[in-house]
Amino acid sequence: MNGGDEVAAAPAGPPQSLDWKFSQVFGERTAGEEVQEVDIISAIEFDKTGDHLATGDRGGRVVLFERTDTKDHGVPRRDLERMEYPIGRHPEFRYKTEFQSHEPEFDYLKSLEIEEKINKIRWCQTANGALFLLSTNDKTIKFWKVQEKKVKKISDMNLDPSKAVGNGSIASSSTPKLCLANGGSPDRSYNYLGNDFSFPPGGLPSLRLPVVTSQETNLVARCRRVYAHAHDYHINSVSNNSDGETFISADDLRINLWNLEISNQSFNIVDVKPANMEDLTEVITSAEFHPTHCNTLAYSSSKGSIRVIDLRQSALCDSHAKLFEEPEAPGSRSFFTEIIASISDIKFARDGRYILSRDYMTLKLWDINMDSGPVATFQVHEYLRPKLCDLYENDSIFDKFECCLSGDGLRVATGSYSNLFRVFGCAPGSTEATTLEASKNPMRRQVQTPSRPSRSLSSITRVVRRGAENPGVDANGNAFDFTTKLLHLAWHPTENSIACAAANSLYMYYA
Repeated sequence: MNGGDEVAAAPAGPPQSLDWKFSQVFGERTAGEEVQEVDIISAIEFDKTGDHLATGDRGGRVVLFERTDTKDHGVPRRDLERMEYPIGRHPEFRYKTEFQSHEPEFDYLKSLEIEEKINKIRWCQTANGALFLLSTNDKTIKFWKVQEKKVKKISDMNLDPSKAVGNGSIASSSTPKLCLANGGSPDRSYNYLGNDFSFPPGGLPSLRLPVVTSQETNLVARCRRVYAHAHDYHINSVSNNSDGETFISADDLRINLWNLEISNQSFNIVDVKPANMEDLTEVITSAEFHPTHCNTLAYSSSKGSIRVIDLRQSALCDSHAKLFEEPEAPGSRSFFTEIIASISDIKFARDGRYILSRDYMTLKLWDINMDSGPVATFQVHEYLRPKLCDLYENDSIFDKFECCLSGDGLRVATGSYSNLFRVFGCAPGSTEATTLEASKNPMRRQVQTPSRPSRSLSSITRVVRRGAENPGVDANGNAFDFTTKLLHLAWHPTENSIACAAANSLYMYYA
């Protein structure tokens, strides 16, 4: 080799498979504890910073969690990493507050019960230290503001009512009568000290004006607006626009555009309802705004197609700008083909270049610049294909699993049965396909290592066909449980950290 020759750098290969570890769990069940229906988590969402996490449940409650490990040193985690500061702690969250978002209602015109279950939660832009979010049940969307409020109390009174309440009696110091929140009074007459109280002989030496002081702060959730009476069918999606001013809500047949500041009117931008309902062939299953282009949104259908529409084209977007669908393989059609093709969830990648979709059997990654077919397909639970008849009988085939992408776009994740979830690498050349269980030991359900010691567990995952696992049984030979399903999960926007909901428990993992 000549002295002037340069050595070509080896091409960087696909990222290595992540080693997932348990972080924490909220609402963990004890052995034999029965789960209450109202406590089952039905929605989960990180905010854009990843410092807050929200969950909604079937009882209509929204629970907020806040990150704690970023506040320990007062220096952002990224800056500490740049300074080679040793960071041994994994992402940690703590309970922040909760509030009742929706109550059960009854539609008397349609004789229909409207359950309080939270279908979706979406974070909005923060302002003045307050958190804002949208939550929806089947019919009504609500805009919530959560902020710390200082509780004001009156102090420095001329008389201490805790010691003088009439008849010379001494009141308990644990229940002062005059230290009232927000300047309120115990009764309408403002007679704090009792009717028979008499001033001491000689009067008071001086008169002091009361002072209002702020002694403590409470988190208060307040419903700012209610967006109601705009959907005839169940709302399946809510999505914020990148303009920070508008959002969409979608039901089976229509998508409406709202302004956050206006709750009494919305614009119908997509309507797939036919003139004759007998001609109905597909319904809308999910909808989401593009993360950076405020004029673009995508929605999926029960026929397995994704349509991208441009709001600049017309007021009613009956025609789509792009259509993404995979042609059916010849000879593969069966009774279940259309059912399992229905897309239950779509998500844009953070840069808006890709769309991730989840149908019953697979995850598909689509490039918005290539509508000929998906750029990658991941088999989530192919072992269920022989069991589709049983799953149809017990209605499990209609379960709606969500999906998510990592912030760097290198990995995707979705849930399955037996409280399992799958993580796939989607970078070029990646063969990562990991199965994890929502428990304190997430790697418990991994495929067993064969007798040859030279091959590690991670190398087995790479050899296995994308998503193909031991059919129908776990590593211990136990049959999969189709009653425990992991429908909801979310990926932290900037780190490899996943939050997932298993019944009423919220599990968090990091890599």
